Amino acid sequence: MSDENQPIRDAATVILARDGKEGPEVLMGQRGAKAAFMPNKFVFPGGGVDAEDRTVPLATPLSPVCTRRLGEFPQPGALPGLTAETLAATAIRELWEETGLALARPAPWPGEPTADWTEMAARGLMPDASPLQYVFRAITPPGRTRRFDARFFLADVTGVAGDPDDFSFAQDELAHLQWVPLRRARGFDLPFITEVVIAEVARQMERGGQIESVPFFDNSGPIPAFRRIA
Repeated sequence: MSDENQPIRDAATVILARDGKEGPEVLMGQRGAKAAFMPNKFVFPGGGVDAEDRTVPLATPLSPVCTRRLGEFPQPGALPGLTAETLAATAIRELWEETGLALARPAPWPGEPTADWTEMAARGLMPDASPLQYVFRAITPPGRTRRFDARFFLADVTGVAGDPDDFSFAQDELAHLQWVPLRRARGFDLPFITEVVIAEVARQMERGGQIESVPFFDNSGPIPAFRRIA
């Protein structure tokens, strides 16, 4: 399959934030040198939707406004059964896998968890979507080795169960995990879209975290389009 015909995979990313000595900080890590997509770049935890994410129970759901906005501009060829809850589950799973941090709250897991969630369930935790704010969306342009329809969520560190500096449960998908002062993040080796997201998140934080609309870089068709999801 040529790069131009790469399928677009649904994905979710978490921008975990906290207050630090130099102002707001965000959690980032470095992709491996041999990664097929964005090697060596510093990124936020995130990745593609798995089919099993459709059945993950949430201790608390997304806000109604996030749910509504996530349903705007559905793309052809999306994973069957894709919902806002599925995207939230993906975001929380990727954060857990790549950093070992659980956006979760104490609750008994109903039924038997799938392999991705066994350790979290064993700790008596269920994924919690209530801290997630939908802040950005971008579809990878044609011609790249991988293409994603990525939804970016912002979440405050207070939603994490446990020590936010303990990355011992991480699965080594990202190296050099660290809290980066937002004002210094652009000094790292970042993908272009990550730079854009950081600028948008900084702007929103300056406004007190009020999400008036969600920027959407839509590269799904032959002509790129910039939209805002109100």
